[in-house]
Amino acid sequence: MEKKLTEVQKSMYESSEKIEEVKKIVKRRAKKVGEEELIPENLADDNWKEKKFSHPENIVRIGTVFSGIGAIEYALKRLNLKHEIVFAGDVDAKCKESYFANYDIKEENWFTDVREFDASKYKGKVDFVVGGAPCQAFSMVGKRLGFEDARGTLFYEFARVIKETEPKLFLFENVKGLINHDNGRTWHVIHDIFEELGYDVNFRVLNSKDYGIPQNRERLYCLGFKKKTEFQFPRPIPLEYQMYDFLEDYIDSKYFLKEKGIKFVTSHKNHEKSYTQVNGDVALCQKRNQQFNWHGDFVYHPVNEADEPNEAFDEFIFDVKDVEEKYYLSDKVAKYVLSSGTKGFKTSIETDLPVARPLLQSMHKMHRAGVDNYVTHKGRIRKLTPRECLRLMGFKDDFKIVVSDTSMYKEAGNSIVVDVLIAILMQLDITQYGEPYAG
Repeated sequence: MEKKLTEVQKSMYESSEKIEEVKKIVKRRAKKVGEEELIPENLADDNWKEKKFSHPENIVRIGTVFSGIGAIEYALKRLNLKHEIVFAGDVDAKCKESYFANYDIKEENWFTDVREFDASKYKGKVDFVVGGAPCQAFSMVGKRLGFEDARGTLFYEFARVIKETEPKLFLFENVKGLINHDNGRTWHVIHDIFEELGYDVNFRVLNSKDYGIPQNRERLYCLGFKKKTEFQFPRPIPLEYQMYDFLEDYIDSKYFLKEKGIKFVTSHKNHEKSYTQVNGDVALCQKRNQQFNWHGDFVYHPVNEADEPNEAFDEFIFDVKDVEEKYYLSDKVAKYVLSSGTKGFKTSIETDLPVARPLLQSMHKMHRAGVDNYVTHKGRIRKLTPRECLRLMGFKDDFKIVVSDTSMYKEAGNSIVVDVLIAILMQLDITQYGEPYAG
């Protein structure tokens, strides 16, 4: 009896006339790749957080490929910049559900299969095209079949979209392993194709923990400019948060609140709902256990009279609540994830990390604790919730979850970290590439 292929295997070994033609093209190119080493762009000396947008009145017209849950769209939203989604698309129907629930896009501007997407109608109508082609073909976690994996040829479709739309700039994101795959020839082929399209190509590996998110996630970021551009990638900033700051049920029970407690207590949302007040004239109605969930009255003790409110406290304001029982591990599952592995596979075991391991699109399968992230609460171990995974990708709690946990884990793990995109957008001053806003 013939063994049935899994969905992953189907996507790996998918074949068509177009896929085979792309494989032939990249193989020919790989043989011609020279010995010249591709040098990553330098980091900037200045602080991107202190930069101001030169044309905040402009509207940035964006198009996204392999759109997922819209990381660049959410980055622009967090920056409160005017933008228009010209086109977007993803082969995953569940991604479409999440995307349409969170962003404004017309049905006719959404595509499903990028191989069937004719982008030529958008030529001259888009400023910025962003995409992260499926990375499993080049990832250290996968089989690393590269262009032999059908998913590995999808970068060519991204390049085709660039050719057809001719944006002012583009951003291509992928795993760090793409750079050294096949002794660097794979990245050389991709880099050369981008240059042949007439773009000034700049690339560098950036880690999300260097841009405000406590997740150790290294990714390749490649920017292409239609005009020759002097650009340097945003320099790292000190990490002010730990993974526990992004958990749903983290509560500090001391009398003086730590940073996360302060953020919750001082948030405008909780003041409006009368959950909390600071230095109030009339006490709020007292509730049982309020000292354990940051509800009620608080007194602010300034260090000195000149102290002013720190607006940075509002950068990450999250809801605090109990985590459902389903996210806690049974004794049997806990024993598995906390084991170091088998004879052929050993890994270090550590939970409650200050900086999270990379979130994987397969994390719903609950790998061992040396691969996925686990936390302990009240003596029990649990996996991260979908909401916590979104937070660790830079999506705040206003992002609507409209799909199952399994789908949300996959979508979060496949996304680009929003805060890295924010750093890039500020460093390059994305507003200068926009168009005057007609209103």
